[in-house]
Amino acid sequence: MDVIISNCVINLSADKDRVLREAFRVLKPGGRFAVSDVVTRGEIAPEVRQSVLLWVGCMAGALEENEYRSKLAAAGFEQIEIEPTRIYRVEDAREFLASSGIDVDAIAGQVDEKFMSAFVRAVKPRR
Repeated sequence: MDVIISNCVINLSADKDRVLREAFRVLKPGGRFAVSDVVTRGEIAPEVRQSVLLWVGCMAGALEENEYRSKLAAAGFEQIEIEPTRIYRVEDAREFLASSGIDVDAIAGQVDEKFMSAFVRAVKPRR
């Protein structure tokens, strides 16, 4: 294959390492991996992740951006890029989270700018 594209499904996989290894396997040398996915910045406490899961369904399995890079590199990819397309602010979810009974101000510092939609790109080496 020349390119693998996907829209927010890798974070739904229970075995992301296997998905990335398989993507690497099926690409021809020089092939490109190009997905849109939800990615986190920094560590997110499990209870906060679960609260935010109510707001954005793909959040539960989202990888932290450095972990995503590491997993792609471990699968053999190079030229790894994570380009944020939208960084979520706590204000984006304030009304929804509050209506779900969550104390938004209590978790604001743990949520604000910690979740993002991003283009994740990498290349299989030509060797």
